[in-house]
Amino acid sequence: MTSLDAAPLDVLDAYRTCEFVTLGRNGAPVVWPAAVRRRADGTLLLTTSLAFAQKALNVRRDGRVALLYSDPTGSGLQHAPQIFVGGRAVCPDDIMTGPEGAEDYWRMLFERQPHSRSYLAPGVRRLMEWYYLRLLITVTPEQVVVRPPLASLPPSQPAVGKGPVGSLPGSAQLARHPSAVLAACDETGAPALARTRPVATDAGFAVTLPSDCAVTAGPASLLVHRHDERLNHLRNTLVRGELRQTGHGWLLVPGTVVEPMGSGRPSDALRVLRRTKRATARYLERRGLPRPRVRWEAFRALVEGKGHTCTR
Repeated sequence: MTSLDAAPLDVLDAYRTCEFVTLGRNGAPVVWPAAVRRRADGTLLLTTSLAFAQKALNVRRDGRVALLYSDPTGSGLQHAPQIFVGGRAVCPDDIMTGPEGAEDYWRMLFERQPHSRSYLAPGVRRLMEWYYLRLLITVTPEQVVVRPPLASLPPSQPAVGKGPVGSLPGSAQLARHPSAVLAACDETGAPALARTRPVATDAGFAVTLPSDCAVTAGPASLLVHRHDERLNHLRNTLVRGELRQTGHGWLLVPGTVVEPMGSGRPSDALRVLRRTKRATARYLERRGLPRPRVRWEAFRALVEGKGHTCTR
C-alpha cells in the first residue's frame, strides 16, 4: 500500500491531466502537464514519447518527482479539491512500441482524447510514429496533500508597486490565464507544486502559496496550460526564472519563456512535427539504437475493444 490511500481516489481518477515536475541536471524543477493512470497497486503511470524524453532522463538521474491535480477541465467535477502527490519515480530504458504493459493507460487516453485515435490511420502513421514510441514512468507516492478547489484561491498581493510590467518575459502568456502552477523546491531539494494567481509587478510575478507548500529561494517556474473537454487544442507555456523572498512575500523573477507547442500560429504544427522527428532520431542515435517499428495493429485492436477489460 502507498500513501495514495489518503487521497480522494474518485476525484484523482476523474482529473484528465495533472502537472508533473521532475528535477533537471542543475536541480531546477521542470514542470509540464501530463496524463496519468492510477494502477491497482497504488502507483501512478505516466508515459512520455521519445520526442519529449527529458522528463524520463531527469527521472533516471533523480527520482524525486511531484504531481498536482489542479485543473478539473473535462472531469465533470464541480469544485474539485486539488491533490498534491510527492514521491519517487523510475523509468526503464525499454522503448514501448505497443500498448503492452500500459493497456489501461492507452484505453484511458483513447477514451478521453478521441482525436488521438486518428493518429492510427494509415495515411497519418508516418507523421505520428513518434507519438507511439514511448517510455513508461512509474511513480510511487510518498506524500499526499489535499487542497481547496481552484475557485477558492486567494489573489496574490503585489510584492512591489505596479510598474511597466508589459516587458516582463511571459507576462502576455500568463495574463491569458486566471491562475498558474508554481514549480519550486523545498529545503531538501525535492520538487514542490502549488497553483497560484500570479500578479505582474515591475520586478517579477508575485505569488501566494498555501501554508503546506514550503519552498526555498532558487530556480523555479510558472506553468500555464489549457485543453478543452476532450483533451484537444492543447496549449502550454513555461516561464522559467528565480524565486525570491521579499519583505512582501514570494516573487518569481522571469528569465526565459518556453512554448513547446507554439503560440498558435498556423505554421506551428509543421514546426512541432519536424522537431519531434529530429528529437526522436537524436534519442535513438545517442544510444546506438535502430528505429523501432510501432505495432500499429496492437494499438488498433485496443481502440476496437479487443483487449482486456479496463481496471484501475
